[in-house]
Amino acid sequence: MTSLEQVLQKIEGIKVIAPSIPYSSYVALDLSIYNQELMNQNLSTATDFENYIENYLKENQAIIAYGGYNETRNLYKRSQVFNTSEEEERNIHIGLDLWTTANTPILAALDGKIHSFQFNNQLGDYGPTIILEHKVDNHHFYTLYGHLSLESIQKLSKGQIVKKGEQIAILGKSSVNGDYAPHLHFQIIKDIQNKEGDYPGVCSLSTQAFYLSNCPDPNLLLKINT
Repeated sequence: MTSLEQVLQKIEGIKVIAPSIPYSSYVALDLSIYNQELMNQNLSTATDFENYIENYLKENQAIIAYGGYNETRNLYKRSQVFNTSEEEERNIHIGLDLWTTANTPILAALDGKIHSFQFNNQLGDYGPTIILEHKVDNHHFYTLYGHLSLESIQKLSKGQIVKKGEQIAILGKSSVNGDYAPHLHFQIIKDIQNKEGDYPGVCSLSTQAFYLSNCPDPNLLLKINT
């Protein structure tokens, strides 16, 4: 049987954000622990982070910054969602982030239906989140859209049919999106593990292998600058 990863690679013409913006206006963004420039940046608040993203986009003459899959980050140290005394630190990002301005339209990646949605309102969490359910070539899987506006989840219903390219949401501001600069967290999930409206987007070192297998690189589908 063809793997989900192989199926995703064959699909063309997918966008999940701002359909009118060409990939030539995207720029890669490294937020990993290996980016020395971040050592000199004060990114302790959403305002600091938003200013950093805005300046980075201007410097690179870009509209959207992207990246972050399988990226080890220090961004999560401020949040108890990822750091508790009882559990191993979670700091490895397993989705793809698309950084731009609030209110940017968000699209369904593929035909499917609304599996679940939820306001994950802790500091550092997803904020408003939508999960879609898909079936393609005998593969049953899910796509997650995090850091949305509150309005995006107010009129949804489980099982609601969505079409590829249909606008399903807009990006939220830092006041609702977990206290981040505006961005979409986009993630592909094979086994949702009975979760509703939420699924880990950041994992620990000991669970990295499982989550990378269960959550393939979203750029297999999006094909940004490949």
